[in-house]
Amino acid sequence: MTIQTDSFQASLEAAEQTLPSTLRLRRERTSPARLPVQPVRYRWYPPCKSAAEFALAVLLAIPIIPVVLLAALLVKLTSRGPAFYSQTRVGLDGKLFTIYKLRTMIHNCESLTGPRWSLPGDPRITLVGWFLRVSHLDELPQLLNVLRGDMSLIGPRPERPEFVPELGRALPAYRQRLNVRPGVTGLAQVLLPADTDLDSVRRKLAHDLYYIRHLSPWLDLRLGLCTALYAAAIPFRFTRKVFGLPRSQEIERSMRDVVSDVPIAPRTRAA
Repeated sequence: MTIQTDSFQASLEAAEQTLPSTLRLRRERTSPARLPVQPVRYRWYPPCKSAAEFALAVLLAIPIIPVVLLAALLVKLTSRGPAFYSQTRVGLDGKLFTIYKLRTMIHNCESLTGPRWSLPGDPRITLVGWFLRVSHLDELPQLLNVLRGDMSLIGPRPERPEFVPELGRALPAYRQRLNVRPGVTGLAQVLLPADTDLDSVRRKLAHDLYYIRHLSPWLDLRLGLCTALYAAAIPFRFTRKVFGLPRSQEIERSMRDVVSDVPIAPRTRAA
């Protein structure tokens, strides 16, 4: 099943207009045919993961802070507006939190369009912002979110609350991503490009739920090393083979029983 991007975007915008300012998501009841995705091994690891990542984040903050300050200076000198920006995202169990990033787009870029995904060749991205995105340096301020307990170093990408209701409606297993803390980097971030439409979200959902099912210290270590080497200009397609990460096709095939979709009924834009 395919859904036209325009109608899907219209549904997202209509859903956004109905969202309360204090949105709190609730988990949907799971039918016997759709059991929750849980780690199959290393049941001891999730409770230890937060403590280990907090300690690592403290150590990483020492070399990262000068890099963030230099990048923030470049952003400030090359475009109008603040160097940093904050945005509401959905975290563990649907709890909302504020994420921090270096600004990569023009100031107030959504003032006319409203919330929307970034597209390839997006004209809103500045020249410095393009470099920050390619190098993933714009993600470094999220280390503060790790220290605050909002995020993990490794995990699913945190989504915006404006998009979650429709994505949860189109993909019934979508909210199972909220069973773990979102991450600065993760399996879907390493292997796939950014979301652009519903099909790309479906593919990332398969990767996110595969990660939850196979959560382990060894998987987190490999994903962390892949991300660090990518920052050193070593492509993911090479490090994936070196560290034995599965191919995207294998992941999607193994999660086919979990990731499915249902039609989205057409909606009219609110007056």
